Amino acid sequence: QVQLVESGGGLVQPGGSLRLSCAASGFLNYYAIAWFRQAPGQEREGISCLISSDGSTYYADSVKGRFTISRDKAKNTVYLQMNSLKPEDTAVYYCATAPERISYSGNYYLPNEYDSWGQGTQVTVSS
Repeated sequence: QVQLVESGGGLVQPGGSLRLSCAASGFLNYYAIAWFRQAPGQEREGISCLISSDGSTYYADSVKGRFTISRDKAKNTVYLQMNSLKPEDTAVYYCATAPERISYSGNYYLPNEYDSWGQGTQVTVSS
C-alpha cells in the first residue's frame, strides 16, 4: 500500500500559479500516479497522469497547456505545476496511484482504477 500526502494548496488570484506536491511512501510499486480534482457538487475529475516506468505524461483537455506534472524520484514526490489558474480550477486536489492493470484499460482518468489516495489539498482561485 502506498501512502500519499498532498500539500501546496491555497488561495490564488486568477492568472496566478501554484505548485502542488504529492509525497509518496510505503510500497512504491505503482504503475501510474495521477492528479484528480473535485469541486463541490461535481464528480472527481482526472486531470493528469504520469507513468512510473517511462515518465510518460497525460493531461485532460481542461488543463492541457497550463498544468505540468513532474516527479523527483529521489524524493518520491510528484508535483503539479499549475499556471494561468482560473476560477473554475477551484477544487480539492488529490493524488492517487494505480497498479499495472490500468495499462490494460488505458483509463488513466477513471477514479475506480486507482487504489491509493491522499487526503487532498484545497485550491481556491478567486480575486
